[in-house]
Amino acid sequence: MSGTAPALLGVRHHGPGSARSVLAALDQCAPSAVLIEGPPEADAIVHLAADPGMRPPVALLAHATDDPGRAAFWPFADFSPEWVAIRWALAHDVPVRFIDLPAAHSLALNRAGGGPSPVPADDAPGSPDDLPVPCPAPRLDPLAALAAAAGYDDAELWWEDAVEHRRDGGPSGCDALAPFQAIAEAMGELRATFGDSGCDGGSDGDSGCDGGCDGGSDAAREAHMRLKLREARREFGDRIAVVCGAWHVPALTEKRTVAADRQALKGLPKVKPQLSWVPWTSRRLSRHSGYGAGIASPGWYSHLFHAPDRPVERWMTTVARLLREEDHPVSSAHVIEAVRLAGTLAAMRGRPLAGLTETTDAVRAVMCDGSDVPLALVRDRLVVGDVLGEVPESAPATPLQRDLSRLQRTLRLKPEGREREWELDLRKDTDAARSRLLHRLRLLGVDWGEPLRSCGGLGTFRETWRLQWEPELSVRVAEAGVWGTTVVGAATAKAESEAVASSALAEVTTLAERCLLADLPDALPVVMRVLADRAALDADVAHLAQALPALVRSVRYGDVRRTDTAALGDVATGLAERVFVGLPAACAGLDTDAAEEMRGHLDAVHRSVALLAEAAPADRTDDPTTANDPTPANDPTEPDSSGLRGRWAGVLGVLAEREGLPGVIRGRAARLLLDDGRLAEDRAARLMGLALSVGTAPAEAAAWIEGFVGSGGSGGMLLIHDERLLALVDDWLVGVPAEAFTDVLPLLRRTFSAYDASVRRTLGELVRRGGTSDGTAARGAGGAPGFGPDLDPERAAAVLPTMRLLLGPATGEDPGGDTGTGRDIDAWTPAMARAGGAGQ
Repeated sequence: MSGTAPALLGVRHHGPGSARSVLAALDQCAPSAVLIEGPPEADAIVHLAADPGMRPPVALLAHATDDPGRAAFWPFADFSPEWVAIRWALAHDVPVRFIDLPAAHSLALNRAGGGPSPVPADDAPGSPDDLPVPCPAPRLDPLAALAAAAGYDDAELWWEDAVEHRRDGGPSGCDALAPFQAIAEAMGELRATFGDSGCDGGSDGDSGCDGGCDGGSDAAREAHMRLKLREARREFGDRIAVVCGAWHVPALTEKRTVAADRQALKGLPKVKPQLSWVPWTSRRLSRHSGYGAGIASPGWYSHLFHAPDRPVERWMTTVARLLREEDHPVSSAHVIEAVRLAGTLAAMRGRPLAGLTETTDAVRAVMCDGSDVPLALVRDRLVVGDVLGEVPESAPATPLQRDLSRLQRTLRLKPEGREREWELDLRKDTDAARSRLLHRLRLLGVDWGEPLRSCGGLGTFRETWRLQWEPELSVRVAEAGVWGTTVVGAATAKAESEAVASSALAEVTTLAERCLLADLPDALPVVMRVLADRAALDADVAHLAQALPALVRSVRYGDVRRTDTAALGDVATGLAERVFVGLPAACAGLDTDAAEEMRGHLDAVHRSVALLAEAAPADRTDDPTTANDPTPANDPTEPDSSGLRGRWAGVLGVLAEREGLPGVIRGRAARLLLDDGRLAEDRAARLMGLALSVGTAPAEAAAWIEGFVGSGGSGGMLLIHDERLLALVDDWLVGVPAEAFTDVLPLLRRTFSAYDASVRRTLGELVRRGGTSDGTAARGAGGAPGFGPDLDPERAAAVLPTMRLLLGPATGEDPGGDTGTGRDIDAWTPAMARAGGAGQ
């Protein structure tokens, strides 16, 4: 690199040492233009890198105009040499150009399944959509070859010691271009020895390529780089700096004719690309995310780049601050000892500076007491990091992306790289709007938020979401742009399209539910029309039962989200009636797996009928023809023989009594009737006795038990509080023949293992104690099944002082006395005794 030739700065992508060296070299040679390895289409938006609103990590996103899903990224961190060169050029008013193969060719070649990858092999994001055909053979790792020549077993370790741990561009007064001359010579020797088919792994620290990079792809890219370099020399002269992967440096100095380079690019397919800046994350820079040029520790490299001095001491201080914030006892003495230990380990291992390995070992030993649990927190928060970059509003974006950004600002939902949970109260307008936005995005395939099961109060007015923004979501937003220019418009159009294209009834009912959650009233008429058509044509009871729950949940959202769901209610009621008619016949002749699946449908329909019945009184009140009717509406929780619940109870009664149906279906139907108060305890005991009689096959009897009490803790509590049923199960189990016991054991084990430990323990105590001789629970007058025959006055009296403290003295009672003229607390003794007995 003489004074009359361009300065070729071979770098490793995302290397802090390379970045510092590039900055020193640019300051020394003061080029008249800077050329960067990257898509030339980005020249029109590279000036945005100087915008104050641009905060790395960010990435150039290129996608095909006619196929937004065909996309590629070029990420930049604040410690990336290319980013440093771009910022230097913009700060010094020096033209900056990208010289790699155009995105128009790389995207087209990737779609064709061959040729160069959409981005340089070292920059390929590695997502499934971006992975071309895998490399046919292992490739050369230049770093490993150089590390072996230097006596290192670990190529990453050698690169850190030789380059990344350099604290400046070189000693004072030395040539800042000298390191790049040495790297160029080394890469030239490697290419001469191993050929030109290696990939950028050596310059990027990868051990091989990320797929789709071969000698042909590198040849096309390097031919285009040489052409762009010639153009720049004609325009700006020889005072040019080129920042590219070190592997490409020898190729840029080769003597090739213009005709030969143009011939290498002739016939390449093209697409029309669109480029924009998008936020990136530290996690996506890490190698474990699948990113081809990923580095193991983005957070550590960022620290090395920004630390002005004493990087190890500053790192240990940051680690101690994090651990203290998480309530770990870490003091300044821990920091001092950790720094000493890291330095000692580096000296023993022959390293010029303590690296990440030494600092991690020191943190584990000194600050984490040898535990990997707090160390995992350090790795996640600091070594990798969760920084999410920012892009200015002036950056080019699709109309849908701009509408989404506007909604994010309005609703104060800032995208974050760190996973975060949001609790939304749908009674609040802002939270309801946030919920609608997240549901609309999910319908568009932009899974920014993941709904979670809410724990705690607020019932259906509460939603819990887990939010985390990933760079790939920018591609999903671009793909969704084909449906509309606004979030609500795009979601509506896609919902209508999915409804028309759906073939299964359950798909349409789920879509109707999602439309209500997303508040898409314009899409509902189309969805409802398709739903009515599919429901009329589908005669499969299993399909109808599978579709009913989502439809009934949608009816309930009319109260929560103030949405008119009257039409959905009519369809849901009609669907339920069809299930009632066809269910008994559909349950006949089922094998074990089909019977278990039908049992799930039975539970789902039962819950759905209860929800529909709850809406019936309100609907009746709103009906003007019955508004003045003095007859009160039926309480949906009370047993009755009319209405939807009554008809459903009749269906359950048929299922519980009918011979020939699978035992799990009959047992479950009896249990649902018992829970609803529509089946007397004596009748339930008789059904169980019949199911567990000698004439019933053991496997069928075990299936009945699974259906009756196999619902987790509630089934176990039923056996605890009614020893008659427990005695029936116990007697049947004792009488199971030895040759059949092995067959029924797995089913029984599955049934009883679902109970809580306390339930299992109580059942064991009851079985050990035994019941009455006739198999019925011992009980006293008015006593509860499963407890002693009489009350214990002493145990009852023990709770009275506590009750006085909780409820206060009775009216007219002296606080220091025992009784008064008002309430007689001693009258509570029987109830307290029963409570005490139940507690014991």
